[in-house]
Amino acid sequence: MIILHCLTENKWDKVKENSYYGKESIEAFGFIHCSSIENFWRVAPNFKDIDEPLLLLCIDSSKVEANIKWEDDENCGRKYPHIYGELNVDSVDTVIPFLKNDQGDFILNKELEQYISI
Repeated sequence: MIILHCLTENKWDKVKENSYYGKESIEAFGFIHCSSIENFWRVAPNFKDIDEPLLLLCIDSSKVEANIKWEDDENCGRKYPHIYGELNVDSVDTVIPFLKNDQGDFILNKELEQYISI
């Protein structure tokens, strides 16, 4: 299953050659925030005001070495994948741009449409 993680292009450029990513997130939150493709539109507004170019890491969850827990921290009736440990970069299947319209709203990438029922 593919799960998504959003980050700035600048940050990815700094870490993509490393074996692992996410130490800062783990120190701050205890895990790395991710989302299913189907629910990403719900978390996408969190990135609306970021002016830097953003990317989506398409992570093959079957290749992630760390423990992934699907949790509903906000009791909203939806569970999101949290990676409890650093992300092994070789589990990243693809990196695609975070697409926005003129209002800053997320646009679903064509590459992701194959994974969901629209």
